[in-house]
Amino acid sequence: MVNIKGGTRPPWVGLGAAVWLQIASGNAYNFPLYSHSLKSVLGFNQQQLTMLGVANDIGENVGLIPGLVCNKFPPWVVLLIGSFACFFGYGVLWLSLSQTVQNLPYWLLWIALCVATNSSAWFSTTVLVTNMRNFPLSRGTVAGVLKGYGGLSAAVYTEVYSALLRNSSSKLLLFLALGVPTLSLLMMYFIRPCTPSLGDDSAESYHFLFVQVASIVLGVYVLTTTILEDILSLNVLVSYTFLVIMVLLLMAPLAIPLKMTFYPSNRGKLTDVSDQDNVSADKSQPLLTPSSSSANLGSFNEGDEISEVDMLLAEGEGAVKKKRRPRRGEDFKFKEALVKADFWLLFLVYFFGVGSGVTVLNNLAQIGIAQGLHDTKILLSLFSFCNFVGRLGGGVVSEYFVRLKAVPRTVWMTCTQVVMIITYLLFASALNGTLYAATALLGVCYGVQFTTMVPTASELFGLKHFGMIFNFMSLGNPLGAYLFSGLLAGFLYDNEAAKQHSATCLGPNCFRVTFLILAGVCGIGTMLSIVLTMRIKPVYQMLYAGGSFRLPQNSNH
Repeated sequence: MVNIKGGTRPPWVGLGAAVWLQIASGNAYNFPLYSHSLKSVLGFNQQQLTMLGVANDIGENVGLIPGLVCNKFPPWVVLLIGSFACFFGYGVLWLSLSQTVQNLPYWLLWIALCVATNSSAWFSTTVLVTNMRNFPLSRGTVAGVLKGYGGLSAAVYTEVYSALLRNSSSKLLLFLALGVPTLSLLMMYFIRPCTPSLGDDSAESYHFLFVQVASIVLGVYVLTTTILEDILSLNVLVSYTFLVIMVLLLMAPLAIPLKMTFYPSNRGKLTDVSDQDNVSADKSQPLLTPSSSSANLGSFNEGDEISEVDMLLAEGEGAVKKKRRPRRGEDFKFKEALVKADFWLLFLVYFFGVGSGVTVLNNLAQIGIAQGLHDTKILLSLFSFCNFVGRLGGGVVSEYFVRLKAVPRTVWMTCTQVVMIITYLLFASALNGTLYAATALLGVCYGVQFTTMVPTASELFGLKHFGMIFNFMSLGNPLGAYLFSGLLAGFLYDNEAAKQHSATCLGPNCFRVTFLILAGVCGIGTMLSIVLTMRIKPVYQMLYAGGSFRLPQNSNH
């Protein structure tokens, strides 16, 4: 049985710790920072490197086991498993790249990368499920904040890579093998289930606004310092100063529980007292009052036969609950969700959106080089920052409109996939000056897909088995990476490079056909998203009637 922590402060302590673990869970985004070293030091071709990128995405997104474990064990157990996966996986990669152990087989490195990035699934599942249960009435906002920090993690790691590790790929892998597990062990105590607040609280909205503003400041800061370090030749002291300021900005969400400690509000004290009174009252009163129909049931629980009329009367008066399948908006078991058309529509829409986007992310360094860029760090930081903007903005905007007009969140998946079609056509054109604009647009749209899918899945199928459902949806990412990146982009790139009689492909033709196919893929995703939005519109009108979220009666969070 998991202990539930009471009070108004612990959920915010947990959210502050979750920010750090979301940054840690973004370790898979580092692949472009060390992939070129794997290619040069270990002698891989582009298709071998692309298949390692597929391993990177499979590990990051295959989280069915973390989802199952999260429902059976306390959060610290899940985080501990993720820490071990991170240590062993990145440890093997460091041994190979640093040539400490030579001639490790390709298949072992592929598995090691899968294990290493699978730590992301353990970390993110824990913090996302725990915090969405702690704040059930602000799911979109919580998903936006946490997924936003996760998207920003690539820029944070790039800052660490440049300032602290001095652009060393082997040092980066050692940092991931030792630093990330250490952070997880330090934070695991604070990630715990808490008594959720089920009433409207104006202070809560201001606290979330503070966290959102803090994350935006962090994002702008990290992007700016990365560009400055790339353009200017900064000394070590200035680089370390930048790093210390970044760490302080990451600690900003912890200001909320500190404020609650030193300046407690009377409302919070009254709420805690009333919650305790309600619990005491609940313990002293029976769950069901006797009725005439329950009396008619007699010794039903002992296995005696009763008349059909008495059973119907009992069901009508509530003495016996007739079993029925859950409706959309209530808590579904994983098997029950699997047979729903909306489940598969949401999966396919997400698959087409993030599957195409991750193809560009995995090949971003090669795309930049093909179009004449020698240093792709700024390109990666730009994608990371815009991915963060999309994740945070997607959560905020979808939450605003769903409360204002009960607009289904999938509307924003539709809009962004239309923009993605235009973006892929921009990439394919390879016109001067469009690379950075296309990368920024894709980053925003890619981020929106994440923070829209997460609360949508919880609203349609409930929070009770959310860990399993969310992680099954996340399989769309590695599946897309395998099909569009591993089989398509890598094959076409190597073919074009062979025509140029070079290991490195240069020019717009390296990825042009790939981008045109990805545009068509997002066209299919857009049509399916429209169908899904029309189907679930009545569900949102039911859940958000009156402008606020209403927990379904059979939900047990």
